[in-house]
Amino acid sequence: MKKKLKILLLPVMGLAITILYFALTASKPNRTIIPEKGCVFMTVMGDQSSKGFDQFKSRENLQLAVRDGLDWLSKAQLPNGGYGAGSHTAQHIKDPHAVNDDPATSAMVGMAMLRNGTTIQGQTNSKNLRALVDYLLETIENVNPDSPYITEIRNTQIQTKLGENIDAVLAAQFLSNLIERDFNELDKKRLEKCLDICISKIQQGTNADGTQKGAGWAGVLQSGMANSALESAQAVGAKIDKDVLSRSREYQKDNYNKDGTVRADDGAGIVLYAVSGSVRASAKEARKVKADIEKAKAEGKLATDAEITAENLEAIGYVKGEAQKYQAAYNVYNAAKTTAQQEDVLNGFGNNGGEEFLSYLQTGESMLVNNDEDWKKWYDDMSGRILKIQNIDGSWNGHHCITSPVFCTATSLLLLTIENDIEFLQKIGEE
Repeated sequence: MKKKLKILLLPVMGLAITILYFALTASKPNRTIIPEKGCVFMTVMGDQSSKGFDQFKSRENLQLAVRDGLDWLSKAQLPNGGYGAGSHTAQHIKDPHAVNDDPATSAMVGMAMLRNGTTIQGQTNSKNLRALVDYLLETIENVNPDSPYITEIRNTQIQTKLGENIDAVLAAQFLSNLIERDFNELDKKRLEKCLDICISKIQQGTNADGTQKGAGWAGVLQSGMANSALESAQAVGAKIDKDVLSRSREYQKDNYNKDGTVRADDGAGIVLYAVSGSVRASAKEARKVKADIEKAKAEGKLATDAEITAENLEAIGYVKGEAQKYQAAYNVYNAAKTTAQQEDVLNGFGNNGGEEFLSYLQTGESMLVNNDEDWKKWYDDMSGRILKIQNIDGSWNGHHCITSPVFCTATSLLLLTIENDIEFLQKIGEE
């Protein structure tokens, strides 16, 4: 009797499972954009045209793309909570579970999750984020105090392309983002201690000329992101060596000359690498100058059509040397920002990979640090195409240089949702 009853119940159970499946899938809409073969980094560099792709940039398409990208990242996590980009010598390996973890890639994934609203408890991907945080904190806490790095893992894709200290640089940025969000579930003092360790490694690794030691193929990018990491840490209360930060800024700004020429020696000869760093390093000072001049106009201290010059800055209280320095920063920011977005600069490299993508992202974030409305144009130029070349499984990948789908997916998500971090990025630009 029981056997017959079980047999009779099987069709009913099958029907129930089928109904449940369709109910669940119906509540989760699929992306309607038909994927097109393309490379994230060749897209942002202009080698693959983005003309006409703005039609794909709708709120629904963006939300679905981000959802699927985050879902793919949640499944790409390694058992220890970390993420990896793989070795420089084995870039053909695309399986996220067939590579070793590294702090730099893990930090990029963490920042992508935070930017998209992931919290430590009770939300989608919260377990992934918590495991990632634990992995990074334990990695940093167990570092050899005599080592110049926060990890013993060497020769990763990211280190080889950007620099040997990139793990500390990106981990510092991630920790600053965590501290800014002030999650009750995390020990803030522990976060701050680990941030201090990363900052110490960055500052100890800064040369007298403002560059970072252990430069990779495009070392200027590591130096530029180190500058960003120091400013982000400063914005959340970390103690920063002002001399180191000043040297870092001056090095980046000096890559862009007053006559419009670019010194790209430390950027593998690539103009965009150098000018994106110049934009970032001068963004905070450019914002201060602009705000002070506008305030002086409102108070009647300057004419309403007064331009930003050293003379006008001196007239409102800047000392002579300081006025010239800030005028130069303002001029470098605006000139380098324009150069970084010129079509000939975007098209003329021949080598397109993760370095270019980070350069472009750095330019856009710099505009937000400076409270610059031009960031909207930067965003619209590429986001539609990024949506179009997302893989069916929700990931993105590069076809050259940094090819890791984990790193590429994290950076694509950071690009697509940059407006979610407007408040923090603009906080960095405050005095």
